[in-house]
Amino acid sequence: MANGRKYFGTDGIRGVAGSSPLDPETLVRLGKAVAKVFMKDQRKHRILIGKDTRLSGYMIESSLAAGITAMGADLMLCGPVPTPGVAYLTKSMRADAGIMISASHNPFEDNGIKIFGSDGFKLADELELEIEQLLEPGVLDGAIDSTQIGKATRINDAVGRYTVYLKENFPRECSLEGLKIGLDCANGAAYVVGPQTCSELGADVVSRGVSPSGRNINAGFGSLYPEVVGKLVTEQNLNLGIALDGDADRCILVDEKGRVLDGDIALAICAIDMKERGLLKNDLVVATQMSNLGLEKLLNAHGLQVVRTGVGDRAVLEEMIRQGCQIGGEQSGHTIFSDYATTGDGLLTALMVMSVMCRKERPLSELASRFVAFPQKLINIKVSQRPDLSTIEPLVRAIEQKEQELGTTGRVLVRYSGTENKARVMVECEDEDACKRHASDLAEIIEREIGAQ
Repeated sequence: MANGRKYFGTDGIRGVAGSSPLDPETLVRLGKAVAKVFMKDQRKHRILIGKDTRLSGYMIESSLAAGITAMGADLMLCGPVPTPGVAYLTKSMRADAGIMISASHNPFEDNGIKIFGSDGFKLADELELEIEQLLEPGVLDGAIDSTQIGKATRINDAVGRYTVYLKENFPRECSLEGLKIGLDCANGAAYVVGPQTCSELGADVVSRGVSPSGRNINAGFGSLYPEVVGKLVTEQNLNLGIALDGDADRCILVDEKGRVLDGDIALAICAIDMKERGLLKNDLVVATQMSNLGLEKLLNAHGLQVVRTGVGDRAVLEEMIRQGCQIGGEQSGHTIFSDYATTGDGLLTALMVMSVMCRKERPLSELASRFVAFPQKLINIKVSQRPDLSTIEPLVRAIEQKEQELGTTGRVLVRYSGTENKARVMVECEDEDACKRHASDLAEIIEREIGAQ
């Protein structure tokens, strides 16, 4: 886990549902700990909970609810709603904290917990550490005052509230009328709000991945499988395709020709548009170490500076705040518009890109044509342990050798996944064959030294 912590990783708590830390006993303690941290005075406190469509969400929601209400806080239960919807609703409904139950793009067996403060931002490290300390067995044990137990209320219009928020942030001078959209919701949290929002803005929507069973989230649909909506676009002659992940905080687009466009391209389209309209302060864009060199080259040509940070939308947002930047994102499809949102939002990203199409009266393929990507090879290696990569001598030597060979025409990045037991190797350079060769060499070393048996 990040920073040597026991429960919290780079993006909340993640694991296999039913196993620690996502077992009922630990979750009740977590609910108590979260309530305790946010109950700083004598007034009545409220905590909001949303979830995606995983079957285990019921168990996790109920366990957290037991712990939270036992501490005397009230609950607002939103049901299935995207992660950015929880961030927005936490702030707009003046809750003391918000909890999203989701494992994002992971399979249904996994689940996770993301916590937001009353301002809609993910928690600072200090608060996560405070929760961890209270989460240990025995710390919050003891008799419960029956007169102080909290209550739970179902928020039946949570999806409607979030739909209104999305529509209000779509430029009034633009319309989606005349656009035919393919929308894949991954059988996840946006299965209602996605088609509803786009339809109410005037689009003709053809939906996929909108029949959640509790077990089919991300299963062959969504941002991990953009070819599904790509096929839909070409077969039905649509204007674009939108593929969301399970909690709808990321978005992968497909143009009218069926070409898959990753998050770097959406980021470039929106950043350049903001620059041209005089809306971009400081001429800065935040991207991550994984973002393609083609992004940097294109934005530099338009007078924009790219600031790179670590992987994860939390790292992107923190850097945006430090730099006073209004837009940032990841190649994986997280894009943050800080004028409107406190976290990545897949639907908001799609709406912003479509507003550029509307304003410029140009197809998505033409807007994306300016982006020329450098060849990039990414390899994931399952590992049995996670030693500091700088202590693996053969790997360090190989990275140094390859960086010298590539010079300024390429990049090498080796890191651990923040949510899985995997090491990730990324190599980027002008020659595709060299790219594959360098990445394979490094992956072989990792497999030999720490690979899972």
